[in-house]
Amino acid sequence: MWNRVAEHFKGYPERLSVAKVIVENGLSVRDGRIYCNDIEIPPIRIARIAGVDRRTVAETVKTIEKNPELRPVFEGIRSAGLSLKEVARYLNLGVVEITPVDARMPGILAKAASLIADKQISIRQAIVDDPELSPEPKLTLITEKKIPGELIPEFLKIRGVAKVSVY
Repeated sequence: MWNRVAEHFKGYPERLSVAKVIVENGLSVRDGRIYCNDIEIPPIRIARIAGVDRRTVAETVKTIEKNPELRPVFEGIRSAGLSLKEVARYLNLGVVEITPVDARMPGILAKAASLIADKQISIRQAIVDDPELSPEPKLTLITEKKIPGELIPEFLKIRGVAKVSVY
């Protein structure tokens, strides 16, 4: 998907930057405005994050809404909700972050979840970055308690796993 979005903004790097902020933050474009689910986000806020002026944000929104391929995608984007990753340590939760060799390789999530389940640890949250939207997609699993260190080599044995971080 990201390649198609980038193609529509070819020659307009600032507008592409705005589109990237919108997608990365799970924002949608509807009726000439930008929303986080049902909360309207002021264009100046998007402009600051994207490093552009608010007119560029407005032009990006117009481009999206005029394009029959982009419009339904950007209208339908919704925020996936909260992530416990940044607060896990304060809640005594475990985090394992897996970087794949190829994010399209099937079975990484299933095998990682099985390893955790075999240790009688419950997964509270699983966050999987879309390989078409994220330059370095990861699988992040938040668990009810810390991940035992002996699982790290087991995660690394999963076909397609390049790197594992546990914290």
